[in-house]
Amino acid sequence: MMSENCNQNCSSCSEDCAERKEKKNDFSVKPHEMSRIKKVIGVVSGKGGVGKSLVTSMLAVTMNRMGYHTAILDADVTGPSIPKAFGIREKATGSELGLFPVKSTTGIEIMSINLLLENDTDPVVWRGPIIGNTVKQFWTDVIWNNVDFMFIDMPPGTGDVPLTVFQSIAVDGIIVVTSPQELVSMIVSKAVKMAELMKIPIIGLVENMSYFKCPDCGKEHKIFGDSHIDEIAEEHKLKVLAKIPINPKISAACDQGKIEFVDGDWLDSVARILKERTGEDNN
Repeated sequence: MMSENCNQNCSSCSEDCAERKEKKNDFSVKPHEMSRIKKVIGVVSGKGGVGKSLVTSMLAVTMNRMGYHTAILDADVTGPSIPKAFGIREKATGSELGLFPVKSTTGIEIMSINLLLENDTDPVVWRGPIIGNTVKQFWTDVIWNNVDFMFIDMPPGTGDVPLTVFQSIAVDGIIVVTSPQELVSMIVSKAVKMAELMKIPIIGLVENMSYFKCPDCGKEHKIFGDSHIDEIAEEHKLKVLAKIPINPKISAACDQGKIEFVDGDWLDSVARILKERTGEDNN
């Protein structure tokens, strides 16, 4: 039905009514013609500091260990941390064909703004549209080689870059990362509602820093208080995919660039779900 307040100017309207004379803008872009990417999973959070980049890295590592060829597109342009977690110091290269991602020690393909900057510590002082275009170029100009699972490390919040990614890149689903603090429940709801608004399937929730397990007595301590993830999941009819503990060896591995060599099965359940969604084997 046409809105009562319709001014006949379809170009300024987001309603999808039967009387629409002009199709809504399609902002989607195709990957590089030489790229082969099967599944794209966005990793998002409502706020910073909850371990979204860590979860992105660990998901790529977990799927890689299962025999899938994985990749990470680091869309967190102003706060890139993926190269450091993987110990990558070399820079991305290119040719007249396009840009080539850098491969990690175990073969995970990675593209991040820090792989293009002269110095890792150079700040990216750009406005939103430029950052958004950079992320799109990571999709359109980079040659991704036969990737089974690409994980996009999104910047926190619901601003320009998440909007650009959701509108322009064919994302198959997202995983929302949270932490136990009560405040986070409200912020996570914002991220979930944005995904619902953009009609992006939500695979489920991952809680980071969920608890600390004492190495001496084995007792679990809730450093950040009681978790609210189950309540959030129930409210939005979502699955809780995993709960990752506070573990000094994880943070140490990130600092040392050795995230690929951390032992732990915390995300194996998520990997099984992602495998089921492909409907195919990795052999």
